[in-house]
Amino acid sequence: MNPTSSTARPGSSLDAGRRRRELGRLADGDAGAVVDVLVVGLGATGAGAALDAATRGLSVAAIDAHDLAFGTSRWSSKLIHGGLRYLASGQLDVAHESAVERGILMERTAPHLVRAQPFVLPLTPLVSRGQAALARAGFVAGDMLRVGARTSRRTLPRPRTLSAVETRHLAPALRPVGLRGGLLSWDGRLTDDARLVTAIARTAAAHGARILTRTRALELHGDGALVRDETTGQELRIRARTVVNAAGVWAGGLVPDIRLRPSRGTHLVLRAETLGRLSAGLHIPIPGETNRFVLVLPQGDGRVYVGLTDEPVDGDVPDVPEVPETDIGFLLDVLGSALDVSVQRSDVVGAFAGLRPLLDVRDEGGRTADISRKHAVLTSPDGVVTVVGGKLTTYRRMAQDAVDAAVAARGLTAGPCRTASLPLVGAAGPRTLAGLDLPPRLVQRYGTEAAGVHALGVEDPALARPIVPGHPVTGAELLWAVRHEGALDTADLLDRRTRVGLVPEDRAVAEEAARDALARGERVG
Repeated sequence: MNPTSSTARPGSSLDAGRRRRELGRLADGDAGAVVDVLVVGLGATGAGAALDAATRGLSVAAIDAHDLAFGTSRWSSKLIHGGLRYLASGQLDVAHESAVERGILMERTAPHLVRAQPFVLPLTPLVSRGQAALARAGFVAGDMLRVGARTSRRTLPRPRTLSAVETRHLAPALRPVGLRGGLLSWDGRLTDDARLVTAIARTAAAHGARILTRTRALELHGDGALVRDETTGQELRIRARTVVNAAGVWAGGLVPDIRLRPSRGTHLVLRAETLGRLSAGLHIPIPGETNRFVLVLPQGDGRVYVGLTDEPVDGDVPDVPEVPETDIGFLLDVLGSALDVSVQRSDVVGAFAGLRPLLDVRDEGGRTADISRKHAVLTSPDGVVTVVGGKLTTYRRMAQDAVDAAVAARGLTAGPCRTASLPLVGAAGPRTLAGLDLPPRLVQRYGTEAAGVHALGVEDPALARPIVPGHPVTGAELLWAVRHEGALDTADLLDRRTRVGLVPEDRAVAEEAARDALARGERVG
């Protein structure tokens, strides 16, 4: 096999050369440079809007000042929620929408990236019998959401009650004293949120969308934008018939009168051995709260995430949010309320925080944790459509609503939305994926494209080796990201196409392999 061959979907490969060519063609004055839709922001919602518009037959350009999934979309809990929390707070429409979108991802569009995750809620002495009964009723109601969304029980098993022995079998790190048992439930879990965004963007590219990272919007108008190529400093104008602002927490800086109340969600990164063998995730109740939990999320790569907080953020929005020590202390304290092992500050090998782009509804006072996660689509007087709020699970519906509004605002001729049944790159049914004679971990991250990644390691055994001792990412994955996934620098490779960079110690070791992959990619390009 030729070293550059792959099983990438035709037209889906993103690389530095394609970006350079497509941005050049959009320069003001070029023939055919006006696109139907310009999307600003390449997180999940922006990439979803680009895919939605392209599959309706519209010409599309989608830009981001940084990289795919640079903002909030890479800082989630990696969960695809069925809406239980929103049901508990009376947001029935949001809960149902979440359950529907979860089913679409798990059974139609991304079954290679989203699978069922078991969770145990331990019934410790801090959980009263009344609280346990409410939680049990909530899980049953959550299963009814699954039924209402027509998601198969084969995809998401029913919840049930566990004995104390069963509970500790799934999570031996739990404190046995006073443990009455546990409640087992299931939800959707992403292999990696940034990988989902990459798959969405590449699928959009396969349908003709121009995916342009490192392209910053300086001014936004109803007929396009003044942008700057961050790799060269050149400024140019992209003309468009309609514009969708999907810049997340930065949306208010591009369109006047968009008011947001960002909320910070912090996660800790622990080595898996710190908590021992975990066969399920954990819901650990937050003392004094009736419907909030700290999540313990084993990643299958030698790491465990612990999150998350929900704290309001004031002032300017940073590119990469910092993690305050108060958040770390809070999460460690909640862990200590349920675990038999002592997790110290020194056990925290990494941490990350994301900002939720919550709409500022002035008659909803109080905490950001109480603000509705329902999304909003707003059209400015000059026709810019802004989509804010929502959450990762419902990105597809948010994108659909934004494109609907953009088409209506300009009277564009477009086909119906197709994304509810359109598989993303790499997608295939469980039987097809299980039948692939390839390393299971690659199949879980790349689906049917795992063959292409694996082939790189077969052709050059040096690429088949892990780039960091104790972590499974290989050089072949980095090279695939350069050639097919639009990675332009070491940060793209280590912080988004893979998550090696979440642990600074691992990142330092991996830098040389990342530079080597970039050099190899340039030689081919």
